[in-house]
Amino acid sequence: MKAFVHEYGELTIKEMNEPFADHGQVAVSIRTAGLNRRDVTIAGRRGNEAGALIIGSDGAGVIASIGEGVSEFSVGDEVIINPSLGWYEHRDAPPEQFDILGMPDNGTFTELIVLPAEQVERKPEHLSWDEAGVLALSGLTGYRALFTKGNLQAGETLFIPGAGSGVATYLIQFAKNAGARVIVTSRSETKRKQAIELGADRALDTNSSWPEELKEETIDIVIDSVGQATFNRSLEVLKKGGRIVTFGATTEDVVELNLRQFFYGQYKLIGTTMGSQEELRAMLEYINTHQIHPIVDRTFSLDDAREAMNYLKESKQFGKVALWISE
Repeated sequence: MKAFVHEYGELTIKEMNEPFADHGQVAVSIRTAGLNRRDVTIAGRRGNEAGALIIGSDGAGVIASIGEGVSEFSVGDEVIINPSLGWYEHRDAPPEQFDILGMPDNGTFTELIVLPAEQVERKPEHLSWDEAGVLALSGLTGYRALFTKGNLQAGETLFIPGAGSGVATYLIQFAKNAGARVIVTSRSETKRKQAIELGADRALDTNSSWPEELKEETIDIVIDSVGQATFNRSLEVLKKGGRIVTFGATTEDVVELNLRQFFYGQYKLIGTTMGSQEELRAMLEYINTHQIHPIVDRTFSLDDAREAMNYLKESKQFGKVALWISE
């Protein structure tokens, strides 16, 4: 089978042996896969490590075979992959055994993947293959950040620095369907227009004065995954007693914090990452109820996976980047 792998410091297409579905497992013929920021960083994290690792955390496809003991799925079922490994029930933080598909285990940028049956969920019928393939990791991350950790309520105002990320496009749709007001930022005029079309109430130029632009707004919650470049700017516009949720850093992840200003403001700083199987299922129910569609910016073929990675690195996208794996 064909796969996109990291081996000896290089990313390349390679022919790999097909895996076999053992007891309690399913083999999924991948139709589409989704790129995430962690895929871009894996080469640096593995260095020159030997042994081909199939990268990729997100994917959707059709069950090709099932192992003994699997009764909840049948050959031909359309499914999405749950990339959150070893985390089943809601809890305040991931369990010790938590990991993310795609390192150290083989991931989704391949024609066939074998997983425990508990790691797949039925594909929402209203989604195309491209949409289904990019759903799980970003959708789950956004759902937990917004509802489980952020406790967003109808009538509140959500502020999202960086409108174009995959998670941001889910946050906009999730929050609007929950009855919230949504304000985003972007340096790109095109992305600001796209965010408004998606449902955002306002879209600010990142380089503008946020306190001036938002002086008539009350920001109840900020979800910030940019990091050093926006963290303190976000605090500056957050209401006293408001909450800021962070799940990543596309810029530097070390932030200087004025503690006196922070505790006098009575702010709440909340960290989160990914989510549980329970939350993934709640997110799938939410997108089914509201008929939400993931935003796919561009789809590449598996053979063009390196080009897709470079495209994601440059942050040109609005929404998700997909890989088409097979018919």
